[in-house]
Amino acid sequence: MDLSKSMAVAASGMRAQTDRMKTISENIANASSTSPIKGGDPYRRKIATIKSNFDHELEANLVAAGKPIPDKSDFRSQYDPGNPNADAQGYVKLPNVDSLVEIMDMREAQRGYEADLSVMESTKQMLVKTIDLLK
Repeated sequence: MDLSKSMAVAASGMRAQTDRMKTISENIANASSTSPIKGGDPYRRKIATIKSNFDHELEANLVAAGKPIPDKSDFRSQYDPGNPNADAQGYVKLPNVDSLVEIMDMREAQRGYEADLSVMESTKQMLVKTIDLLK
């Protein structure tokens, strides 16, 4: 594999992980939000996806962020009869976001980004050494 291919593959991975972190950040930001409408559903967690596609020009597989998909798991509920969004039994629907899961997903995305960055740095060092040899 030539060095430009490895740079392109690593860069695509970094972009995909960045988009994944944006989706996870949105989930964390809305972890305790309630519905703006009485009786409505609160924020629904989004699951970040990554898709692979073959680049014919580079002759390499690249990755990209896919469209986030909604998490179909049940909403959490909390007893809060004084809340304007409470139902007849006094329960309020909360998002199906678990902050611990989101933090772990964020850490995984961060590690993927760091791995791609390491590939970019190694490739850069190889290019520099190649140029030094050609001098």
